[in-house]
Amino acid sequence: MTSKHPYRSFTALFLTTLLMLVAQGSLSTYLGLSLAQQQVDSVWIGALMSCYYLGLVLGSKLGHKVIARVGHIRAFVASAAIVSACAMTHVLTSQLEIWLVMRVIVGMGMMCQYMVLESWLNEQTESSQRGTVFAFYMITSYLGMIGGQLMLSQFPDLGIAPLLIISMCYSLCIVPIALTTRIHPAPLQPAPLKIFVFWKQVPQSLTAITVAGLMAGSFYGLAPAYAASKGMPTEEVTLFMSVTILAGLLAQWPMGKISDRIPRSRILRFNAAVLTVLTLLIALLPLTGIMLLMATFCYGVLAFTLYPIASAFANQNVEQNDRVALSATVLLTFGLGACFGPLLASALMQLIGPSMLYAFISCCAFILFLRLLRVNYTQKQVKRMMDEQQNAQFKMGSGDLVSSPLAAALDPRVDEDTVAAQMLDEEFLATRQQVPAGYDEDVEQQTSDDGFDDSTAANETETRQHND
Repeated sequence: MTSKHPYRSFTALFLTTLLMLVAQGSLSTYLGLSLAQQQVDSVWIGALMSCYYLGLVLGSKLGHKVIARVGHIRAFVASAAIVSACAMTHVLTSQLEIWLVMRVIVGMGMMCQYMVLESWLNEQTESSQRGTVFAFYMITSYLGMIGGQLMLSQFPDLGIAPLLIISMCYSLCIVPIALTTRIHPAPLQPAPLKIFVFWKQVPQSLTAITVAGLMAGSFYGLAPAYAASKGMPTEEVTLFMSVTILAGLLAQWPMGKISDRIPRSRILRFNAAVLTVLTLLIALLPLTGIMLLMATFCYGVLAFTLYPIASAFANQNVEQNDRVALSATVLLTFGLGACFGPLLASALMQLIGPSMLYAFISCCAFILFLRLLRVNYTQKQVKRMMDEQQNAQFKMGSGDLVSSPLAAALDPRVDEDTVAAQMLDEEFLATRQQVPAGYDEDVEQQTSDDGFDDSTAANETETRQHND
C-alpha cells in the first residue's frame, strides 16, 4: 500500500533512477564528443547509438527471463555491475569495434534495470496514485539526464575522469535498491507481442512512436557531434543538450493536460507539422548562440512529447486486457526506430554535412505528418461508410404497407388526426436522415435546408387540431 505521499514510499527507487540516469545521460554525450574530437566518421557515432538501442530491444526478452529466475533486486545488481564494467572498458581500449559490442551490452543491461524499476512501481502502486508516481519517476529520469550533462560540462577536455564518475554512478545506484525495506515484487510474466494486430488497430500511434524513436536515437547519438561541428566547446555542447532535455521535461505536464482536452490525433499532426518546419530551419539557417538554444528548446517541447502522447492515444483505443501486450509492442517499435535512426542520419551527415541531422529529422516529421493525414482520412471514410450502411439496414421499405402509418389509415378504430401526426413525424425523420453520417467532431449538426424542425411540426399539428 502506498502512503498519502506516494513519492516518499519509493524514495529508494527514485534515488536509484537518478544515479542511473546521470550515468547514462553523460555516457552517451561523452562518447559522441570523444569521437567528434578525434574526427571519427559520423557513421561510427551513429552506429554506437544504434548498438545501444539494439541492446535495449534484445534486453527486453532477456530481462524478463533473468528477473523471473533470480528476482528483481539480484537482476538489477547484476545488470548494474555489468554496465559499470562496460563503461570502464572505454578507458582501456579505443578500438571502435569493441566499443560497439560494449554499447550493445550496456543497452541490454539498462533495459533490465528499467524493467526492474518500472515493474516494481507498477505492482506496488495503487491505481489512484499511479499517475503521480510515474510522473515523479519521469521527472527524476529527466533530472538525472540533465545532471549528467552538467557533470560533463565540468570536464571540457574530457579525459578519463568523466568515465570514472559514470562508473561510480552505475555502481552507487545499486545501494538504495539493495537496502530498501519495501516488499520484493512478484516475478514478471512475459508479455506477448501482437505487432501486426496493433499496427492495424492503432496505426497512427505506432507510426508516431516509430518516428519518435528515429528522432530520439538520432538526436541523443549525433546532436553532440553536430554541436561540436559548429565550433562549440564542451561546456556549450552540454548546455545545448541540457536545454533540449529540460524543454522535454517542462513540456510533459502541460502537453498531457492539453491532450486530455484536444483529440490526440490532432496534437500529433500539429507536432509533426511544426517539427517539419522548425528542423528544416535549423538545418538551413546558420543559427548560433541564443537563437540556436531557443530553436532546440522548441524542438525538445515538440519532439519529446510525441512518444507519451502517441502511447496514451494507443492505450485509449485498446481493451484493458490488451494493454500489457501493447506496452511490449510500443517498446519494441520505439527501440527499432531508435536503432535505425542514428545509422541513417549519420550516413547522411557523412555524405553531405552535419546539418543533415536536422534535415533527416525534418524528413521524418514530414513523412509522419503525411501518414497521419492519410490514416485519419481513411478512418473517417470507413466510419462514414459503416454509419451509412447501418442507417440503410434500419431504413423502412417503401412498399411495406404493414409497417407504414398508412396501414393505420385503413383501420376505422384509429383517429385520423393521430395518423396525420405520425406521418408528419415520419417525413421529418426521413428529412433528417438525409444528412451524411460520420461528421467530424468539429462540425455542428445543422438543420435541413427547408428549415423543417420539431417546433414547425408541433405548430402545424396544433393548428390542424384547432381547425377540426
